[in-house]
Amino acid sequence: MNTTLKIALGSIAVGLVVFGLKYLAYVMTGSVALYSDALESIVNVAAAAAAAVAIRMAQQPADEQHPYGHHKAEYFSAGLEGALIIIASVAIIHEAVGKLGAPHAFDWASPGMLVNIAASVINGAWSYVLIREGRRYSSPALVADGRHLLADVYMSTGVVAAVVIAAVSGWFILDPLIAIAVAVHIIWAGWKLMRESASGLMDAAPEADVMEKIRQIIRESARGAIEFHDLKARRAGKALFIDFHLVTPGEMRVNEAHGICDAIEAALREAFGEVAVSIHVEPEHEGDQHGAILLHRCAPAHPASMGKSVLPQPRKPV
Repeated sequence: MNTTLKIALGSIAVGLVVFGLKYLAYVMTGSVALYSDALESIVNVAAAAAAAVAIRMAQQPADEQHPYGHHKAEYFSAGLEGALIIIASVAIIHEAVGKLGAPHAFDWASPGMLVNIAASVINGAWSYVLIREGRRYSSPALVADGRHLLADVYMSTGVVAAVVIAAVSGWFILDPLIAIAVAVHIIWAGWKLMRESASGLMDAAPEADVMEKIRQIIRESARGAIEFHDLKARRAGKALFIDFHLVTPGEMRVNEAHGICDAIEAALREAFGEVAVSIHVEPEHEGDQHGAILLHRCAPAHPASMGKSVLPQPRKPV
């Protein structure tokens, strides 16, 4: 079991603890706003379980039915989490609307408020771990889970503050109104997660800084080539897929061009980890002069082996 999956399983345990604390806070206070906060935590547990399953699936090696691997499974997890968040918000609104006509007092000075705050502190610490490790291991599922928990922390802080204001002022109708506001916030968070998931499934390009780093690595590694063009890249979970056209001198032997491609691929793997690179080599007279990035021509990184003829072979993703 690798680190990413261990963290995902840890999220389930943390989610159960936080849900138990928040529901206890609701029982101790009777606040419908705290009830909405507790109900949202159920979604955290379900989403953490879905993330663990997706991460486990994404780690399966490529097979005949999935020759490019199972990396996109994590995007399904993020999308499911967004859908669950929206469903939870509908349940919160239903409960809150029922209380609007008959708002009631609640015990805001009970230890239940402190219990809710303790649950939020746990969520805040764990969200930091999830976002940090999710970015470290390029896991969309962990990052989505961490962002969700962080939004939950902000929301819980606002709920506690608003509940105290409602109790002190005696305007108990603020309690269900706060719950409705929380639900609207949750809907927005769920929509963003679903949108990001769809973006990954639609093979959206990586961030601009990642694309620039790819260009820089190709420029520095393609010694002996003339230019490159038609650069494309996409992410699928932790894997990065890159393909482009590389223009070489017309007189260059096949094994020389192959050596340049190997050097580029090695540099990209060193920079990004799990990378699948596809390079289409073109002779100089077929080079694309529109949008091409020129390279400094010098000796190739891997000189050809003398006296050995190599037939051109199609490049395959690594």
